[in-house]
Amino acid sequence: MIRYNNILKLLVICMTVFASNSVVLAQKDDPTKKPNIIILFADDLGYGDLGCYGSQQIETPNLDAMANRGIRFTDFYVSAASCTPSRASLLTGVYAARIGLGKVVDDQSTTGLCSAEHTIANYLKQDGYQTALFGKWHLGHHPEFMPNQHGFDEFWGVPYSMDMWPFHPKPAHHYPAIPIYHNEEIVEYNPNVNTLTQRLTEKTIDYIRSNKDKPFFVYLPYTLPHVPLGASSAFRGKSKAGLYGDAVMEIDWSVGQITEALEKLKLDDQTIVMFSSDNGPWLSYGNHAGSAGDLREGKGTTFDGGQKVPFIATWPGVIQAGSTCKQFASTMDILPTILELVQQPLRKPVDGQSILPLLKDSKKEISHEAFFFMNGTKVQAVRSGKWKLHVPHRYRMVTQPGKDGQPGNQDNFGGKIDLTLFDLESDPSESKNIARQHPDVVETLTNLILDFEYDIIKNSREPGSINN
Repeated sequence: MIRYNNILKLLVICMTVFASNSVVLAQKDDPTKKPNIIILFADDLGYGDLGCYGSQQIETPNLDAMANRGIRFTDFYVSAASCTPSRASLLTGVYAARIGLGKVVDDQSTTGLCSAEHTIANYLKQDGYQTALFGKWHLGHHPEFMPNQHGFDEFWGVPYSMDMWPFHPKPAHHYPAIPIYHNEEIVEYNPNVNTLTQRLTEKTIDYIRSNKDKPFFVYLPYTLPHVPLGASSAFRGKSKAGLYGDAVMEIDWSVGQITEALEKLKLDDQTIVMFSSDNGPWLSYGNHAGSAGDLREGKGTTFDGGQKVPFIATWPGVIQAGSTCKQFASTMDILPTILELVQQPLRKPVDGQSILPLLKDSKKEISHEAFFFMNGTKVQAVRSGKWKLHVPHRYRMVTQPGKDGQPGNQDNFGGKIDLTLFDLESDPSESKNIARQHPDVVETLTNLILDFEYDIIKNSREPGSINN
């Protein structure tokens, strides 16, 4: 009986291992079994804006259910605290400073993502995937920088942030009408922000239906909850957090619609879905901004409130339902993770590393490289393990929050921090400087920054430019 029980236990273990790897192994024998990949990317969503991340103001039942069906990361970061560099890193797996995109681009910019860079879409298209982007691009608006030049078969959306349009309450310069593109053709100007989430969701689901018999990659970077805020009549006035909460609730609805479509088409077991945000909340917009929870500061700063974001992923049969990962990871890890999934080699070095072992087993430990917090081309902080060291720098301070869509006052150089060390395990709010107690840690992390800055200078590449 003992021997039989041991054999039975062995069989159960083997069956579990087989189930968790069956989708990946099937890729070798049948190309049609390659996993479909969907990345849902909110805009300016704070770490504390989802129910499964502690929000008491905004109801997000679909994202909460997604976390229950899959994995929720509690220590996930974007590479930058603003739109362009964050998105550049997501798609290429490198710090944006390496590819000349450390600052936000707009309608007057002459630079963008160089055609020589390899995006997730480039890799997957070469592997037989159908690729599409519905939403906000923000990596250069000139023809040579747009999505169709970077591996996306189909693009429908806006070239940069929705507030870069004629209705900006306090424009930096005169903005022209914001266009909606379908591939390389402008099909509309100044879209209604109240219906954009719904339209992007419908186009995503239509694309999934049309490509259900082929492997596909869909990147859905929502235009919300970045200002200007909007919500359809079905969600307006539904949230305790005002219009901002309404917009988040509609994004949550969108996630539910996409999930339901996958289930109806019997594609859910073949599809990995990932949800995150491009940076923290834009606090100067007051009640039109989100919450970073207990984290310090928000968008535009290298404190955790600017770069620590939600990350949820589902893949039935591979990702264990209801799991929580407390290990560090970042958006730069997504590209190498996807390439490991589809068994493709990297064609260029990246700063991220595959977190597929964590997706399969949230308790597994991997050694992650040090992570650098950059503002443009400058390193302002570094994290290694539980330690985060800020070097002296000025940072954005909100001196007067705005209200109802009007931006408040923010001073981009109003705050000042000296050489400061935080233990993020005991002090996630970055409030207690313990540099004097740990001079050896300060020295080690300072040397990491010096080495990294030299590496960035030595190995950086020029962005695409219309002047070249």
